[in-house]
Formats: sequence, C-alpha cells, structure tokens
Amino acid sequence: MNIALAGNPNTGKTSLFNILTDSYEYVGNWAGVTVEKKMGVLKNNLGTLVDLPGIYSLNPLSKDEGVATNYLLNEDVSIILNIVDASQLKRNLYLTLQLLEYGNPLLICLNMVDVAESLGLQINHEKLAKKLACPVIPIVARTGEGCENLINEIPDLANKKTTPFRVNYGDILEEAIEKLIDLLPSEMDLPKRWLAIQFFEGNTPVRHTLAKYIDGKELDTLYKETEAKLASKAKSLPQYIHLRRGQWIEQIIQDCVIQTKQVEKTITERIDQVVANKYLGIPIFLALMYFTFKLTFEWVGTPLSDLLGEWIEGPVSEGVTSLLQALGASKFMQDLIVDGIIAGVGGVIVFVPQIFMLFLLISFIEDSGYMARITVVMDKLMEHVGLNGKAFIPMIIGFGCNVPGIMAARTIEQPKERLLTIILTPLMSCSARLTVYALFVSTFFKKNQAIIILSLYVLGIVVALILAKIFSTTIARHEESIFVVELPPYRTPQWRSLLRSTWEKGKGFVRKAGTFILAGSVLIWLLGYMGPGGFGVKMEQSFLALIGGFIGSLLTPLGFGTWQAGASLITGFLAKEVVVSTMNIIYAVQDEAALQGILPQFFTPLQAYSFMAFILLYTPCLATVAVIKKETASAKWTWFSVLYAFFVAYLISFIIFQGGKLLGFH
Repeated sequence: MNIALAGNPNTGKTSLFNILTDSYEYVGNWAGVTVEKKMGVLKNNLGTLVDLPGIYSLNPLSKDEGVATNYLLNEDVSIILNIVDASQLKRNLYLTLQLLEYGNPLLICLNMVDVAESLGLQINHEKLAKKLACPVIPIVARTGEGCENLINEIPDLANKKTTPFRVNYGDILEEAIEKLIDLLPSEMDLPKRWLAIQFFEGNTPVRHTLAKYIDGKELDTLYKETEAKLASKAKSLPQYIHLRRGQWIEQIIQDCVIQTKQVEKTITERIDQVVANKYLGIPIFLALMYFTFKLTFEWVGTPLSDLLGEWIEGPVSEGVTSLLQALGASKFMQDLIVDGIIAGVGGVIVFVPQIFMLFLLISFIEDSGYMARITVVMDKLMEHVGLNGKAFIPMIIGFGCNVPGIMAARTIEQPKERLLTIILTPLMSCSARLTVYALFVSTFFKKNQAIIILSLYVLGIVVALILAKIFSTTIARHEESIFVVELPPYRTPQWRSLLRSTWEKGKGFVRKAGTFILAGSVLIWLLGYMGPGGFGVKMEQSFLALIGGFIGSLLTPLGFGTWQAGASLITGFLAKEVVVSTMNIIYAVQDEAALQGILPQFFTPLQAYSFMAFILLYTPCLATVAVIKKETASAKWTWFSVLYAFFVAYLISFIIFQGGKLLGFH
C-alpha cells in the first residue's frame, strides 16, 4: 500500500511520520519544513508511508504545495492519513474537506488533543467521525499517545470501500460541475467530481490535467460563464467555493466542539508579548544566539574538542605510526596516512563536539516553538529589503547547512523572492565554516570566542539584507507578497526527538569527514608532496605552494596574502571544512593544539578576523553550487551566485583589514 500523510504545517505531521515508520526525518516548527515528499516503511510492514509537504490547501501556491497535488494526480494512493491540529480545527478542516472529496479511504489523526483541552476545547471525536464519514483517532504525536490505535485502524480501512464526500455548492456551481464531468472520458481513473471542483477552485496542476482531455478554450469559457453567474455572491469562483466550505465547517464545529472554559491568555501568548515584541524581539534573538555560542565554544564544546584532539594526536597517531612501521610500510605510505589522512581528517574531526553541541541547541530552539517567532520578528526588517519573514526560514536552516536552506526556499510563493532567497542563503554561516571559526577564535580571541562568532553570524545576515535591497530594486524586482506563518504553541522538547534531530543534522558532517575531507586531504597532501622538481620536495617548492602563491598575491590587500592561505581557500571550494584540513597538512601538524601554536606566526588577530570574514562570504562550496543550479535551473544565476559572493567577500575583508589598520588594530 502507498499511504499518504497530509496536513497543515505545524500539525505534528513529521513527528507522526517518525513514530509510524520508526525512522527520522527533519523536524522543525515552521511552515514548509518538509519541502519534498519523504518515504518510509510503515511499522508492521503495512505499506509505504509518504510524508507530503505541509499545506493549507490542495490548490498550490508554492512549489512544495504543488508536490502534494501532483502526488494525488499521478500516484496510486491507497489510504490518506490526514493529521489535524485539534486546537485549530476550523482552519485544518478546509484541507480535510478537499481530501474527503478526493474519495480515497481517509483516516483523520486528531493531533494535539492535549493542547485543545488546555484551551478548554472538548472535541467529540466519535460524532466528528460520523459527520465526516471516516475514522477519527485522537493522538498526541509528540509523545506517541494514541498512535498504536492509529496503526491498528489502517488494515481495516484498506479493505473498506469508500465514496467521495459531497458538499452541495449550490445549483449554479453543481450544474457546471456536472457539465464538466460529462466532458471527461469515462475511462479516467481520477475522481471526476474532485477534478471539477479543483478546476473551479483555480488549481493549476488540475487544469493542466484536464487540458489533456478537453480543449483549453472550452474550459476557459465554462469557468468564465460560471463565475459570471455567481458574481453577485462572491468576487471570484475560488472565493465562492471557500465561503461554501466555510459554512459547512462552521456547522461541523458547532455540532462536535464544546468550549468548556474561556482562556483569557495562554502561556504562549504571554511569552510572545515579550519575545515577539517589535522592540525586544531582535535583541532577545541576538542574546539567545550569544548564549548558544557561549555554551558551544567556551563552556562545553571546546573542552570536549581539546580532549578529542589530544586523543588523535597521541594514541591514534602514535598507534598508526607503530602499526605501519611493524607492517614494513614505505616512507611514502607512512607520510600519506599520518601527515595526510590523519592530519587532514583528524584536524576536522576534533570539532565534532562543538558541531553537535551547536546542533543540539538549535534543535532545542526549533522544537520549543521559538524559531517560528524569529520569522515574525524579522518580517518588518525583511519587508524593507524586498523580502518577507518567510524568506528568513531558509536562512535559519542555512545556519546548519546551506544546501537544505536553499531547498527550503521552495516554500516561498513568489518566484523573484524565491530566487533572491536562493542566491542569498549561502551568505549564512553554515556548520562547515564553524570549524574554521573554532580554530581561529580559540587561537586569537580566547576570551571573546562567543562574541566574535556571533559577530560573524550577524555580518552574514547584515550583508544578505543589504544585498537583498540592492538586488530587489535592480536585477530581481519583487512582487507584492503576503506573509503568513503558523505559530505553534511553546512546548518542552522531547529528549528522544532532540537527540535524533541532532544526530541527523550532525551525521552529514561526520559523513563528509569520510568522503570529501578524506579525498581532499589526500589530494592536498599529494600536491604538497610533488612539485616541478619531482616527488618528495619541500612544501614551499610544491605544486600546492605554486597554486597557493598565485591566489595569495591577489589576497595581499586583505591581510592574508600567503601561499598557505591561498591554497586553503582553493580547497575550501570542495567543502569549507577542508580549509582546516589543508592547514593541518601545510603546517605539518596532527591536531588543533599544534596548529594553534603555529598560526600566530602567519596571522595577527586583525588578519585572522579578515580571513574568517572572507571564509564566511566567499564562493559557496561545491554541493551548494550544485543545488543552486538545480533549484534555479539556470547557469546564469548559478555563475552569478559564485562570482558575486567572491567580490563581496573581497570587498568586506578589504574594508575590515584596511579599516582596522587605520584605526590602529593589528
């Protein structure tokens, strides 16, 4: 069986997916977190569960919403699991009605019943099931309560025959629906009444499907004639359908929901008065990020990284060296493994505790419900630069990794805003850059690590906002847009969810250590081992030094015009973590502590900050460039993203270094 999981954003859809499949997909608290359908094997091998994007309607406004409609149009769906937020029943039932009209067996997962009860809402789920003519199972997806009942209901539902749910839309529209159904071929597998209603609702993918069987002009004529007949009742056909559905939903609410008590202000509303305040919102966000970096780099993460570094430098390096000598390995092989692979990969692995600590804290912020508030706080500021608060969601995701951040831009409805978000998200400081920051701040800014790293994150955001203003008034003038985001209630995150979320975010970093960083380390070591004079040359006479020297000469005005810095930046295009690997190999060290002792010979604090700013802003990594090409489907915009980032990085680093010198810093 193919079982589709559908629902509004922030109804706990992805949490339910994780429980039902006993597997993990990325969980967040903002709209559009699942930008593509995700698939997993349902418990007890009942079938394949497909997690569709969070949507409010089957009439798609954005790319991710289009995924859901196209799935229903083109795939064989056995059962639909519709997850509904019990505390927001009125809004959620709009999608439920569209799914019921589709006609496939439907099971309603009435989630967040605990939240509804706290608001004084008592829902008679048995009565609701009779009204909707489908099973309704109360659950709390966050804790798994009621989910076993849900799984047990699926086999019975699969064997039941269902008929599409019918809402009477009035004589005029019903007549038009029947007329359109008559025009469709009898052999069509898709539910014809649902297709007709979706067509009159303005569903573009459905219209494209109907155009395969009916002349486009005939469709347009029928649509316009029907809309004209209903002009006295609504401004448009979609609005008329919305009003009719709204009346039906109101009746359902009256029959099935009782308000047992009035809650003047919830805890969520009280907290939002402070954290979403237009004056306090941004300072609170910055203070929270500062606390996050303080924990990550000074209180917890760095001590763990130091212990890991000592272990790699001591037992690991010494043990591997002894083993290679005992096996009679050649000098070349010993140097490659110890000075190349262990130095390169090990130099990055030492930052794993800091990376995982940061992801744990970010996951906590997401699952608590606070992350969605940041988009609201930022909306006014984003509006001034030609975007809206929803564009900040991909940027926040970009703090973890730019690749999923860019993919999350699919949730943005307006094409120009989506394009701007895609090309600006790489300016957000991802976890890969964090390895470089961690190395340099622990070397040059030991007493102020958190504030220095926070300044880099803020620098990325500020540069992105300035460029958004420039681009939105020149190369990509934006359309008018409406910002709508779901604000989930605040909740205490589950430790199981937090740990799985942290692992899913962090395992990509570990995986890169065994692929990109390993391959990059071997390549770097070989380039440093070979030169015009042959093999085994000094590093200063190698091909790596020649290439790095050319790049370094261009970077002299920025304060780091050495061949070592130039070589590091070239390899950073593969993955930003490889910058640290390259430095470990170039300076012939196996761990972070040794590198910290050598770097002050080549950098001053001002030069170090200029270098970190350049790492923050310059050309995106290879994986990010690839996803920009995929999402924009344009070589022009891909090259633009690569080139503008380099020039912006050069300009900002130039200002930092030359300005710092004028002010007497060094």
